[in-house]
Amino acid sequence: MPNITLSVDDDVVRKVRKIAIDKNTTLTRMVREYLFSVAERDTGQKKRTLLALDESIAKFSREMGERTWKRADLYER
Repeated sequence: MPNITLSVDDDVVRKVRKIAIDKNTTLTRMVREYLFSVAERDTGQKKRTLLALDESIAKFSREMGERTWKRADLYER
């Protein structure tokens, strides 16, 4: 697992460490869980968007039948 370095104000670190202690966890674990939740939320949003697109395509697509023309026919003058 890669390590990252963050610059955070001392007061913020102190406050969050106290919160972590109250939750019986660590600052590192809280950051890791937060970043994981951001990544999961993004993945979920992409999945919902793709599902909506698939549903839209299925709803509005129509069978066009067999093609009886040739591409060159489109350009006859």
